[in-house]
Amino acid sequence: MTAPTTFDGRVVGHVRTAPPVVRSGDAATIDCRGTYYTYVNDAVRQAFDEGAGTVRLDNVNGQRYIGTGLSGEGRRIEVHGTPGQALGMFMDGPTIEVFGNAQDGVGNTMNGGRIVVHGSAGDVLGYGMRCGRVFIEGDVGYRVGIHMKAYKDLRPVLVCGGKARDFFGEYMAGGLLVLLGMHSRLDGPVVGGHLATGMHGGEIYVRGEVEPWCCGKDVAVFPASEEEMQALGGVLADYCAAVAMDLDEVLAVPFVRVRPASLRPYSELYTSL
Repeated sequence: MTAPTTFDGRVVGHVRTAPPVVRSGDAATIDCRGTYYTYVNDAVRQAFDEGAGTVRLDNVNGQRYIGTGLSGEGRRIEVHGTPGQALGMFMDGPTIEVFGNAQDGVGNTMNGGRIVVHGSAGDVLGYGMRCGRVFIEGDVGYRVGIHMKAYKDLRPVLVCGGKARDFFGEYMAGGLLVLLGMHSRLDGPVVGGHLATGMHGGEIYVRGEVEPWCCGKDVAVFPASEEEMQALGGVLADYCAAVAMDLDEVLAVPFVRVRPASLRPYSELYTSL
């Protein structure tokens, strides 16, 4: 094992233009305190370009676009703190694990990889997500999983351990959304209003009951079948391993499946020549 090497960051005014980086073997630790987000992201890319397999980010406080556009399986980012918006946007392959909460736009248009948040997250998670897996341990905000899509063997998966606000799964076209409603800090039902409004593809599973007023008129709710739960079991086991949750506890409550009532929910609004 090689001895750690330290590179001190440059400071202009009260903002670092290059964060301190400590390298040890194939790992790099970056101190993000007081560092503008572009310099943090530049340091992450440089560390991977120089052969790091794992990059640990300490003292993260709102720096956005972490992991954006990164590709390559085997690369790992550990985030200690609260990252800013668009974590893992356009990402294709790496793994990001957040030891804290996350803001809006996690996994935006993500192509592949894995994001695990050991806390709650904000709005518009998984927007247009194409593949990969996003696991949120706690609650999520509004418009989570909207416009998710799938193509052939590319299937995005987003699992939320807590509760969700309005418009969960809006305009969903493909992939898998799971909402567990466990260990939540939010009052009220497991999901807010307008659930799956405009949904015309994909699968949504909710642990427990979904009140009729929560659903958009374009969807219907049915008890999940035994076959559907067997198919869901692998994803739930993966999620539970990632966030240290008891799979038996998760499965102790029945699930329901939300399905689109039509593959063309807005067909009556179309015009033809």
